[in-house]
Amino acid sequence: MTDFEHYYQRIRRQQKRDTLLWSLLLVALYLAAGKIAEFNLVTVWQSLPHFFDYIGETMPVLHLPVLFADVKTEGSFAYWGYRLNIQLPLIWETLQLAISSTVIGVAIAAGLAFFAADNTQSPAGVRLAIRAFVAFLRTMPELAWAVMFVMAFGIGAIPGFLALALHTVGSLTKLFYESIESASDKPVRGLAACGASKLQRMRFAFWPQVKPTFLSYSFMRLEINFRSSTILGLVGAGGIGQELMTNIKLDRYDQVSITLLLIIVVVSLLDTISGWLRRRVVEGERA
Repeated sequence: MTDFEHYYQRIRRQQKRDTLLWSLLLVALYLAAGKIAEFNLVTVWQSLPHFFDYIGETMPVLHLPVLFADVKTEGSFAYWGYRLNIQLPLIWETLQLAISSTVIGVAIAAGLAFFAADNTQSPAGVRLAIRAFVAFLRTMPELAWAVMFVMAFGIGAIPGFLALALHTVGSLTKLFYESIESASDKPVRGLAACGASKLQRMRFAFWPQVKPTFLSYSFMRLEINFRSSTILGLVGAGGIGQELMTNIKLDRYDQVSITLLLIIVVVSLLDTISGWLRRRVVEGERA
């Protein structure tokens, strides 16, 4: 056996040993966490039939002969969607909430990111202050922010907007400044040699490199904010979430299903549109 084969076998044994040790450690941590949280797979297994029973109850009862009858005919689409006049405006409100909080959050995060990145020559104190601030913002979940703002401003869209905007700033600033730090420094050095200021270097050296990444993260955050805004509605922060919670509390199972269907449709549309816009921007940059 050659020296290379000896070396290869030794590395393989070490990798297998490390894999086994890490696997055992993860299993031990999982079991310990489950013990502390009182997680029981037997209970989960026994409760599964109840879960599927609930899902079955949310399915609408539709009858083929009267599918397209009026709203008073049980078993028709119109009867199933008799609350659409309430739900569609709430979906629109939720979408507006997500878009407005994302736009504001992206604008603030983009500005902060350039001063938080290590390679933009910002003062060290400014970088540390911004990073500590955005770390605090993203450490608090949107739901916690929403509960505090509901207590301060009352039930409505304002608590949801503020909660989503703050968490967006915290999350995107970190993603943005890491993208800036990954950018090539060759254009920066070239502009610096020509006497460009710091702002000019940010605008003409960093921004063209990170713009596609910024847009990609922004579209992703828009989808996240829409999904989060439906959850925030459960605590009174506005949007379709309040309608969903009302239907659950009143056992209006058919309305739970149509509300969830509306949310799924809008999320799918957002994903399709954001993907198309992202491709257009990236291809436009390459052209």
